Amino acid sequence: MNPALETLKARGFVQQCTDIEGLSALMDQGPVTFYIGCDPTGPSLHIGHMVPFFAYRHLVEAGHIGIALLGGGTARIGDPSGKSEMRKMISYDAIDANAELFRGQLDRFIGFDGKNRRHDNNKHWLADLNYIEFLRDIGRHFSVNRMLTFEAYKQRMETGLSFIEFNYQLLQSYDFLQLYKRHGCRLQIGGDDQWGNIVAGMELIRRVEGAEAFGLTFPLVMTSDGKKMGKTEKGALFLDPAMTSPYDFFQYWRNVSDGDVLRFLLMFTFLPIDECRALASGDINGAKERLAWEVTALIHGKDEADKALAGAKAAFGGGGDKSAMPTAELSRARFEAGYPVLDLFVDAGLAPTKSEARRLVQQGGAVVGDAQWKDEKAPVGADALDAEGELVLRAGKKRFVRVVAS
Repeated sequence: MNPALETLKARGFVQQCTDIEGLSALMDQGPVTFYIGCDPTGPSLHIGHMVPFFAYRHLVEAGHIGIALLGGGTARIGDPSGKSEMRKMISYDAIDANAELFRGQLDRFIGFDGKNRRHDNNKHWLADLNYIEFLRDIGRHFSVNRMLTFEAYKQRMETGLSFIEFNYQLLQSYDFLQLYKRHGCRLQIGGDDQWGNIVAGMELIRRVEGAEAFGLTFPLVMTSDGKKMGKTEKGALFLDPAMTSPYDFFQYWRNVSDGDVLRFLLMFTFLPIDECRALASGDINGAKERLAWEVTALIHGKDEADKALAGAKAAFGGGGDKSAMPTAELSRARFEAGYPVLDLFVDAGLAPTKSEARRLVQQGGAVVGDAQWKDEKAPVGADALDAEGELVLRAGKKRFVRVVAS
């Protein structure tokens, strides 16, 4: 098998391939142009979007040519794959703004150079399509009966599939055709929920151009306890630091289950495979810390990864820089008057409501400084502050906030 495909397989990326032997032979002949698409339906990518882009980097570093396709056109409709209901429509201006945000986030991760690391936007060929001509030239190649056999449509038929969403597969297939014509693109990669769309695009290229194309999908990554990877108590693990702070991003990886460490080291870092295995078979907490630092450095930069690591060490009592921890500035006067502990945990952002704060105290998960706080009616006084007027609050084992009284 071609070395690039061997790397993807060894690191856990390969779920399905339309013809892995044929694709391997094509790669052996020289650089292959491939693409991965993502629709800018929100203001930030999240870590779930990034699995194919880690594969993108592996393929590019093996000498192949990658295209990151921003779905400025397809986002106007919305992909029904993996969705139980129709996506909310957003304005064209919002889509364009999101696309630019996505491009910037991907540029920081990929480093677009216009050569082997490229980007494009399907708005360029979809926004002004003539619908009648599109149906005559493209729609005639699609069988409704065959489309309904794909899992994405079968699932939605039970809850309701709009006609506008039914067109999505035609548009994504047209993307593949356009990229083949414009850039000689022969391979589409993506999550396994895109299998039907990818196969349809390959068939369209064969029917229209008489050429062979390929599809490669990656597993939808789940944690060892069966949950969708990248989901936190606050929602998705976003790349935008204003939506998910680098510290919270770091802590997500630091707190993954033991059984996920090797798999995540292989998929979400570029450490050598042997080093990943050695880390996962040694000190598991050290391996988690390394995983967290590596992924945070890739997404947010080494400086932010260093700060998050220092903050985590301070939070866990192992030294480090407390200023790197999530921080809440609160009134010193309230401590001097006796800060109601439930108010304190709400104001510090560790509990959304007093009811949740009360439950935290009653269950033994509220820690003020080094002391477990057991009395929900006992206020926290100024004597709990250190010489710098600071205090570390903990909610459970994993959430911390540095309180600065001023």
